[in-house]
Amino acid sequence: MPLSDLMVRRAHPSENGKVIKLTDEQGLYLEVAPSGGKWWRFKYRFAGKEKRLSLGVYPAVSLKEARARRDTARDQLKNGVDPSAARKATKAQAEAQAKAVRATFRNVADEWLGKFGAEWAPAHLERVKMRLDNNAYPWIGDKLVAELEAADLLAVANRVESRGAIETAHRVLGTCGQVIRYAIATGRAKHNPVPDLRGAIRPPKVKHMAATMDPVRLGEILASFDDYHGTLTVKCALRLAPLVFVRPGELRNAQWADIDLDKAEWRFIATKTETPHVVPLSTQAVAILKEIQPLTGRGIYAFPGARSSDRPMCNVAILAAMRRLEIGKNELCGHGFRAIARTILDEVLGFRPDFIEHQLAHAVRDPNGRAYNRTAHLEARREMMQKWADYLDGLKAKR
Repeated sequence: MPLSDLMVRRAHPSENGKVIKLTDEQGLYLEVAPSGGKWWRFKYRFAGKEKRLSLGVYPAVSLKEARARRDTARDQLKNGVDPSAARKATKAQAEAQAKAVRATFRNVADEWLGKFGAEWAPAHLERVKMRLDNNAYPWIGDKLVAELEAADLLAVANRVESRGAIETAHRVLGTCGQVIRYAIATGRAKHNPVPDLRGAIRPPKVKHMAATMDPVRLGEILASFDDYHGTLTVKCALRLAPLVFVRPGELRNAQWADIDLDKAEWRFIATKTETPHVVPLSTQAVAILKEIQPLTGRGIYAFPGARSSDRPMCNVAILAAMRRLEIGKNELCGHGFRAIARTILDEVLGFRPDFIEHQLAHAVRDPNGRAYNRTAHLEARREMMQKWADYLDGLKAKR
């Protein structure tokens, strides 16, 4: 017997805590939960499987409305459409449309940062946010990302370029391009105008890091590190820097948890590529770390700051030490050891360029465009790092 409005209104939950089902007709029934809630359901078969479709909650959906919704579902079945799949598709389309309405450049950029920013180094994330806050959002933040044109983005870049920050202008364009690529991938834009701007702003000036290539002078500099009379922490960092030739920020942030002296390896996330990196440690590098370990080994950082062991050393500590040793700013900087190692390992010691690039934590790819993993050529790199340390010792001995 079909249900009536009175029967639906008087339906009460069971006393034994079980769900009650009151059947109407043609697959429609009312489900009464132990809590008293009443849900309309439609039972049907599609592709040989029994399925159920929720039609709403009573009394918001009356018996008459529930029957109308059932009839709509039955019409879909007659046309070979699964009502559940059709509902999901309709919901997805509505969500996509709502998302598209909110798809301003700022909203998409914030979503992009929220999705990928957690995987970045905090300092890098902060730089990207500031780049957008200061240079992009004020002018294009409220524009729909799908409607952005090359002229809009060129105007953004030109404002930055006009104040002389040419490299920043290129970085702002690059970040905007990443946001728009994400919008395209998520269906909220169809074209990325950033590649069309290639050559529209001046190229940044190439800055060469100060690095002496004269072996005699390099030997003198290395010997001065051994004679440094500052703190042991800075002295050990100075002596280790040329042996590992990592980026200065990576050296001062070195953590004991990442260093395995027994395996003679230091593993960490490279700041530039955000990928795992391995530094094989020469016997000389291990000796330096063992020298500093009794002083800092109980803390987080191998080279902690002077005021707090919970923070790494100051970002200018090594540079200041070099200036105290009367090493000129045009002669050597903390980053210069990377340029020295790249040149001498190739031109003097004859190591393969890809070994060197791996050890510099650059993104090295195979012929198919795939990035090599962090352990690629590790044994060869281990041999290279030891010969590099021996070569530097030889320079000191000849000074």
